Amino acid sequence: MKTSIKYIIFAFSFAFFSCEDVVNVDLNNSEPKLVIDASIKWEKGTSGNNQTIRLTTTGDYFNNSVPAANGAIVTITDSNAVVYNFIEDGTTGIYKCTNFNPVLNGIYTLSVSYLGQVYTATDQLYPVPTITTIEQDLNGITGNEIELKFNFQDNGTQENFYLEEYKVPFRPFPLLGVFNDEFTNGNQMFSLIIDEDIKAGQNINFTLHGISERYHNYMNILIGISGGLSNGPFSTPPATVKGNIINQTNPVDYPLGYFRLSEVDVRNYVVQ
Repeated sequence: MKTSIKYIIFAFSFAFFSCEDVVNVDLNNSEPKLVIDASIKWEKGTSGNNQTIRLTTTGDYFNNSVPAANGAIVTITDSNAVVYNFIEDGTTGIYKCTNFNPVLNGIYTLSVSYLGQVYTATDQLYPVPTITTIEQDLNGITGNEIELKFNFQDNGTQENFYLEEYKVPFRPFPLLGVFNDEFTNGNQMFSLIIDEDIKAGQNINFTLHGISERYHNYMNILIGISGGLSNGPFSTPPATVKGNIINQTNPVDYPLGYFRLSEVDVRNYVVQ
């Protein structure tokens, strides 16, 4: 399976010298929506006990800060009815748990109680293969770019979906992509990044996530409407994307965000 993350940024600068009128733009105000960032990630080789969930609300268009959602009651319950409490760190909107017990293929249910509303979602903790080798091509496809390939063995006994995440020193946001093993089930697979800005000595951080089909489809839409990988997945999208979290108190007033659990394999690679 070949997946590639490649982008080109065009910057144009125009200078205009003319008389200008001040235009006041009235924007419609809407009630803030709760945003739930509940990504539970269990990195291979760690206990996975420390997990965080971030709660924020939508705000004004011209507001540079993201309002934190304070005072919520946040829990995750596993299939054995064990409840894990997430406690807010001050007034940051970041809720932490230090005794979470991740179990591959385990079923977990999220519950968030905030301002009289109760939000819930259920998902499974999906396993991920181990990254076996990393290959570097100093020539790249065009001869002027460095190509990095992270190889892993797909599990042929099941259908698998993956999220690829690259953190590179010259980009403000991680580069994200999703793919599956529809045509390569059970084969050797790889994730590929090609970029002319990758230079020798740079550290490239790559994370492979095991995800559900539904989350694969959700992220595929989110990445697409946010302008692709070059803008980052959390830039303002032109449309609302519904996740898997349900408002049990008022289903019409659904939150933004997604609850998902993934085993992840992480590699840091210094470009040669």
